[in-house]
Amino acid sequence: MTSPASPQAAPARADAAPADYGVLRWLVLATFIVILNETIMVNAIPRLMVEFDVTARSAQWLSTAFMLTMATVIPITGWFLMRVTTRQAFTLAMVTFCAGTLIAAVAPFFWMLVAGRVVQAAGTAVMMPLLMTTIMKVVPDHDRGRVMGNVTLAISVAPAMGPAVSGGILAVTSWRGLFFVVLPIAAAIAVVSLRRLPDVGEPSAGRVDVLSVVLAALGFGSLVYGLSGLGESSGGSVPAEVVAVLGLVVVGLFVWRQLRLQRTAEPLLDLRVLQVRTYTVSIALMAVAFMAMLAAMILLPLYLQEVRGLSPLMTGLVVAPGGILMGLLGPQVGKAFDRVGSRPLVVPGAVGMVLALGALTLIGESTPVAAVVGIHVLLMISLAGIFTPVFTLGLGALPMHLYSHGSSLLGTTQQVAGAIGTAVSITILSSRAATLAEGGASEAAAMVGGLQWAFGLGAVVALAVVGLALMLPRRTPDTGSTEEATDSAAPVPTP
Repeated sequence: MTSPASPQAAPARADAAPADYGVLRWLVLATFIVILNETIMVNAIPRLMVEFDVTARSAQWLSTAFMLTMATVIPITGWFLMRVTTRQAFTLAMVTFCAGTLIAAVAPFFWMLVAGRVVQAAGTAVMMPLLMTTIMKVVPDHDRGRVMGNVTLAISVAPAMGPAVSGGILAVTSWRGLFFVVLPIAAAIAVVSLRRLPDVGEPSAGRVDVLSVVLAALGFGSLVYGLSGLGESSGGSVPAEVVAVLGLVVVGLFVWRQLRLQRTAEPLLDLRVLQVRTYTVSIALMAVAFMAMLAAMILLPLYLQEVRGLSPLMTGLVVAPGGILMGLLGPQVGKAFDRVGSRPLVVPGAVGMVLALGALTLIGESTPVAAVVGIHVLLMISLAGIFTPVFTLGLGALPMHLYSHGSSLLGTTQQVAGAIGTAVSITILSSRAATLAEGGASEAAAMVGGLQWAFGLGAVVALAVVGLALMLPRRTPDTGSTEEATDSAAPVPTP
């Protein structure tokens, strides 16, 4: 198997004609609508807390369960996408997503709503690796930055736009409208896309390792569940700390199983992608950035609605400018990456992210809403400078035979990081708010104090993004780097 930088591999991608990009249009459109649902519930959480009589800690499972399911299913997609055609993968993903949307729309009680979100996420989990793998197959090296910039609209902007879209829907209907509006749109996209979507690549035969699937589900599930319960009274059940540690142990067993399968059979998730230094740094950076971003997206609506008393519509309008700017900047950042490489974009983006999250630690009960809009815009612009270059740089450093596994591991890590960020942020918020309330603080003051601590954690975590950004090469060797980058892509053994 040849690497992307080899002469034998280059023509396969360089020959991809612009007409081949047509397959991406339909995948991007479908991916946008399914990933939008990752954060579409955040504006509805205060309303759902009242309607179903659940706490903020329980309500955040509407987002955590979605991300956790994606983290559990995405590892399978590296294997799955090599075994089925593009159309088969797309059909399964969209049918599953639509079924979950219907379940959530008609849910009579809270945990059935969570179950609908889980089914939704199972479909979404297939779409993102399918899109990323297809890009690496049909787009030549020299054009990936521009194409990935457009694809950023689906991968990064959709979660950013979720609160704004949900705010508009909630202004005119109930929370069920979030699903009844999305369902016909998703179904229509699926039907129209299947009429025009071609197959890319040829499927191959193989078996899935059932033990790996079980270990992934138990490990990641226990880890995030344990983290979400930190700070709560155990009430006679197993302490959250124990569940989290057990989750880490099982994740370790999952990794051990994959390393063993790499020597004797085909792993569910090929971890040889981590031997590529540029990819490893990229995946770590994406995980930390996504953790901080999702935490901020969960916390801001709570501040705007619970402390400032804004309606869901106004909350959506507050976060809309940042999401829109992020979308508009995506293609421009992609073009800039093709010209100047990663560091001139990612390093300023990382610094801006730290500044924005640091500014959010200063919010109070009377902070001008315009200031919150400005801070959110800075955060989204900074993330736009991070996501497109890092996606392109990391996956572009891999040999072709590891594309599907690389995109699967990237998606898995991103979702687990987002789930952990959300769970830990809510835990810190709840714990700090409870402490302040016991000390005599008003409900609003206690909430603000908890939010400040939670945003502070995000700012501290974001410092790691700056350090990782400085470790990235300007370009990968196969995209024409002029700097020494031989250490950025270690040799990867062929299966």
